[in-house]
Amino acid sequence: MHNTFGNIFTLTTFGESHGPAVGGVVDGLPAGIDIDMDFIQAELDRRRPGQSHITTARNEADRVELLSGVFEGKSTGCPIGFIVRNTNQHSQDYENMRCLFRPSHADYTYYQKYGMRDHRGGGRSSARITISRCVGGALAKLALRQVGISVQAYTSQVGPIALERDYRQYDLSLTETNAVRCPDPEKAAQIEQLISQVKAEGDTIGGIITCIIRNCPPGLGEPEFGKLHAALGGAMLSINAVKGFEYGEGFAGVTARGSEQNDVFLPSAPTPENQAPSPTTLHTDALQTLTNHSGGIQGGISNGQDIYFRVAFKPVATLLMQQDTVDLEGNATQLRAQGRHDPCVLPRAVPIVESMAAMTILDYYLALKAGKL
Repeated sequence: MHNTFGNIFTLTTFGESHGPAVGGVVDGLPAGIDIDMDFIQAELDRRRPGQSHITTARNEADRVELLSGVFEGKSTGCPIGFIVRNTNQHSQDYENMRCLFRPSHADYTYYQKYGMRDHRGGGRSSARITISRCVGGALAKLALRQVGISVQAYTSQVGPIALERDYRQYDLSLTETNAVRCPDPEKAAQIEQLISQVKAEGDTIGGIITCIIRNCPPGLGEPEFGKLHAALGGAMLSINAVKGFEYGEGFAGVTARGSEQNDVFLPSAPTPENQAPSPTTLHTDALQTLTNHSGGIQGGISNGQDIYFRVAFKPVATLLMQQDTVDLEGNATQLRAQGRHDPCVLPRAVPIVESMAAMTILDYYLALKAGKL
């Protein structure tokens, strides 16, 4: 029923927002990977609620428990089961939504598909389910770390406040220094003020997350139906509230001519004998290009350059203001949501975007390397 992501490296998830727990099973992680529990928990902490005044006040520790697949601090190559218990549900906050459909939520579509729905926080459609993705993504990052591949995302736009498109203009190490996860301190302050204002009004706002994958070797992806950018796009579009995906120059590139858009190859520089590759140029077999308008992918296959893409998130559908809607019988009614909700998902979505990207890249890396790192 499509609860599993990936082909070789896979993640199967389970759980609902207000159930006893959420969790999953990761399979296909090679044996011998150092399992850094502090790192995995830190990745979950980046996603957890209650981080700041601009996120939901739901107070969950989100402590992950690994149930299998790890021995003496290393992966065994067997399935890794994990669980994160829900401890701070306020199900009563959703009682007034039991018999009506919330605008722009999955209530109506779930009801039509299954003939029933869990009205408590959206059940399976809740963004709380992305906990499992962050655990799977953390494990994928630990594996990618061994081959020098890094994945980093940041908030590049909220509402009308936007950074320039070129990620190379920013010190991305500043991303985690503010509540909105934006590497431009001045824009970060503006974004935080905007989100605070929107929250005070009971409204919500959307934005864009940019993600960069560095040191990805050439050759990942398939030429027809397994294109790498299609897999990344599918992964991103599976995240709650995502409405758009573009990689490389994306839509902005349509105004350019081919002579401006083509990424011209540079001649290979001779490598001195016995010289080890630089940590920033791990893939010495990859030709360099003068520009990277293609976003590191050509013909559906990685070319060794940085892979970069942008993900658009809509405003959160739950508003703390009165909205017109209908009940289960289609009768007109009104809804005023209660409970604890994010006015903007962008800050907490950054690690989710990274997780989906990391799992996708590891899955395709293992396919290229016959299941081995």
